[in-house]
Amino acid sequence: MWLARPVYELLPYFYMSLGLALVAASFWVNVERWSSWLLGGGGLALLVGLVLWLKRKDYRKAQTEYNRRSLDE
Repeated sequence: MWLARPVYELLPYFYMSLGLALVAASFWVNVERWSSWLLGGGGLALLVGLVLWLKRKDYRKAQTEYNRRSLDE
């Protein structure tokens, strides 16, 4: 599936924002089971957003180094 570049670039931040919102909501929900599910889902969304952000950062750094080396040769 192809996404428009602006949507693709915002996905990690969307996941991290969603995760923070779910974690925050878990503190306000009084039902124990719902609170646990919200906290777990929020933690998972935060983790996914962070992994996407770090993977893209590492890939872009590697590409920059690769392009720099290919220009030097």
